Amino acid sequence: MSAWSYANIWESVAAALPDQAAFIQGDDVLLWRDFDAKANGIAAALLAAGLGQQAKVASYTQNCAEYLTGYYAAFKAGMVPFNVNYRYAPEEIAYLLDNADAEAVVFEAGYASVIEPVRAKLPGVKLWIAIARDGAPVPAWAVDYASIAPRTEQVIAPWGRSGEDMMFIYTGGTTGMPKGVMWRTGDLLGLSDYGANPLAGVPALSSPEEAGPRAAAAPIRPRAMIGPPLMHGTGMLTAMAALVAGGTVLLLPQGAFSAAQLWDIVATYKATRITIVGQPFAQPLLEVLDANPGRWDLSSVMMMTSSGAMWARENKLGLIRHMPQITLVDAFSSSEALGLGSSMMTATEEVATAAFTLGPNCALFTEDGRRVEPGSPERGRVAVSGFLPVGYYKDPAKSAATFPELDGRRWSIPGDWATCAADGTLTLLGRGSQCINTGGEKVFPEEVEEVLKRHPAVRDAAVTGLPDPRFGERIAALVDLMEGVATPDPDELIAHVKALLSGYKAPRHILIVESVARAPNGKLDYKVVKERAIAAFGTA
Repeated sequence: MSAWSYANIWESVAAALPDQAAFIQGDDVLLWRDFDAKANGIAAALLAAGLGQQAKVASYTQNCAEYLTGYYAAFKAGMVPFNVNYRYAPEEIAYLLDNADAEAVVFEAGYASVIEPVRAKLPGVKLWIAIARDGAPVPAWAVDYASIAPRTEQVIAPWGRSGEDMMFIYTGGTTGMPKGVMWRTGDLLGLSDYGANPLAGVPALSSPEEAGPRAAAAPIRPRAMIGPPLMHGTGMLTAMAALVAGGTVLLLPQGAFSAAQLWDIVATYKATRITIVGQPFAQPLLEVLDANPGRWDLSSVMMMTSSGAMWARENKLGLIRHMPQITLVDAFSSSEALGLGSSMMTATEEVATAAFTLGPNCALFTEDGRRVEPGSPERGRVAVSGFLPVGYYKDPAKSAATFPELDGRRWSIPGDWATCAADGTLTLLGRGSQCINTGGEKVFPEEVEEVLKRHPAVRDAAVTGLPDPRFGERIAALVDLMEGVATPDPDELIAHVKALLSGYKAPRHILIVESVARAPNGKLDYKVVKERAIAAFGTA
């Protein structure tokens, strides 16, 4: 049996299903045989440029087939692919590429203007590969992606492939500089039980070579509609999982997110699963369905998965109304802690917002390292054991803090607080780094945000703390309203929160905005939220 490498699995699929689409994005279709051949060509170019074992290879593009083709090439050559946030400014790009020790960068030619001012700061990059798109020229210092010839012969570096080979997931979180989470590819595959799909009764692969024959024999292969950016873990990992199953990845055209366009693609290509990031995606998806009843045939969709942002029960019920056959899977995970918990909702089984079932390798720990027993009212930080990242790249202090050894096991504790009922049900409170301390009481922004969004006029909300001379911090909220509703009085929204939460958790200030500060992956940028609140309400 060959090593548990994504390259070995995908090569098996390409050999078994050469004429099936691996990616569809608008009119662009990349067949499995071409996905494999192009990745071979890029892998050969990486080796020819002098990159060695576990050299770092960046993907700096918006959603496109080329994004994961670069990853595939790195896996083939025993190198380390990693993600780059395409919204970064030049100095942020320079920091990330330098921090990752990047030796090759696959990028869209339109980003050459971002790279150019800082390229001299990146002497370690041996190969720039530019994707020409939308008329942007390939710069003289880069190789044209299209000029790299596909190769039918498989490319394997002299050092071969291993399940110990790495993939980095760079995460900026909501504060601090980007951090590279180091995952062994064998651990990522093990975490997903080597391609198993319990909901469909599909067992784990016995070897990488089994992937192709199994996919070819499957009555239905996944057609995965990926809503969020591939540059973030939710989109990237679910796309990679679909490819492990021999499926097809469906991508929206580049540009602003369009709910109607997503449903068009789902209906046209009979998508079987959809990936989103919580309420920021789910809300417009439901709104356009409600506004256009019966417009789309969505009978093929069996699953919608989400991770990375809260997803309201009311929204889930609305989506099930349009797709009664669907299973909604809400995963509680982060780049450094996959599988913390999950919840599933169907037409016959409801769950509350932010309520998750504790995963089999999960526990709650207090700040001083005591385990919180299920049923205790005590709050704790959610931890997961089992298949874990190696740590943060070049940050041993942060690695030691996030991946401690407790009760004789190594854990990942990214900082999410929760309570745990006697039956193992988690109630998520929020990330400790955003916790507001007002008068000695802890308030988690996510808890207040979700209550605000239960008001019929509120579409989205973001909550932050502002300095207060008496209480330390006071609570402010940015609120985005539903279209066509009368603007509620701030006192009405504050009273709504007080009716459902303790009074000290209610915002003192409400700012009505056209949209809250969310990134393309649906996550809030709390730094921007705080800046907007300070501009509106001051610091004292």
